[in-house]
Amino acid sequence: MISLDLTVASFFTGVGGIDLGFESQDFRTVFANEFNAKARETFALNFPNVQLDGRDIREVSASEVPTVDVIVGGFPCQAFSIEGYQQGFQDEKGRGTLFFELARIIEEKQPRAIFLENVKNLVRHDKGNTLRVILKTLEDLGYFVTYSVMNAAEFGNIPQGRERIYIVGFKDKSVSERFQFPDKVELTKSVFDVIDFKTQVEEQYYYKEDKHYYPLLRDNIVSIGSIYEYRRGNTIRENKSGVVPTLLASMGTGGNNVPLILTEDGEIRKLTPRECFNTQGFPRSYKFPEKMANSHLYKQAGNSVVVPVVSRIAKQIKLALESE
Repeated sequence: MISLDLTVASFFTGVGGIDLGFESQDFRTVFANEFNAKARETFALNFPNVQLDGRDIREVSASEVPTVDVIVGGFPCQAFSIEGYQQGFQDEKGRGTLFFELARIIEEKQPRAIFLENVKNLVRHDKGNTLRVILKTLEDLGYFVTYSVMNAAEFGNIPQGRERIYIVGFKDKSVSERFQFPDKVELTKSVFDVIDFKTQVEEQYYYKEDKHYYPLLRDNIVSIGSIYEYRRGNTIRENKSGVVPTLLASMGTGGNNVPLILTEDGEIRKLTPRECFNTQGFPRSYKFPEKMANSHLYKQAGNSVVVPVVSRIAKQIKLALESE
């Protein structure tokens, strides 16, 4: 079995979580398309040698995309998510139909493999019709497609309860038959591996008595090692699963959308952006642009993927491709 130079074109790239997962298995991203300027800034800092296209995917001609082995993309999930309006392909902002723009590029480039990621709710959206359309579209383009819903805590050894659907397709049927999604792994990491309950952080992350709702936080956030959420209706919910609840892009909208903890010195604070990226399995060496507002970093973390889960799937894709 020979090791190949496997190239990747990445769409709806965000800050490169999928690319990190694939590059950890020796794939090489050569082209990335991301419309959000702040996400591009973070991506460019960490992937300085990748051709980065900042246009709306609807403006990208397939002829401008290099020929690659794999096309990957976490196409916009807001149209299908429980947190969103669940409008799917009817989303008024057109986010649901962006999948078909990706399909247009796949149709012309015909990569050997494809990898797509989205929210778990895609499985049941519109009674399953949305997923059926997506799978049928990819099959009509000549791909043998399979999918799996995987939880970060069960498949990535990451202490976050994040369930996502992963769709994998191959042009070659025999290669597709050799592909298997990875098995579950034991969760050996805890919230203490991604969150620092001991060290003092910047003052901006703490909640003090000058907040009118501080008594609510003080009376309900009482356990070190638990992760808490400030809920609508002025309620505090403790996550009983022992992991961080699903991180959301809405963390970047302010308020109390970022999970809360009780530190070892008895103070209440929210997670820092670095801790949110840790909870997505990003390496500690991953860089943040100087002077970028935390609101953007929180949104970028919530919009991203769990890198170790992607890495394990990428490993299986590589094994299948190398067997061709």
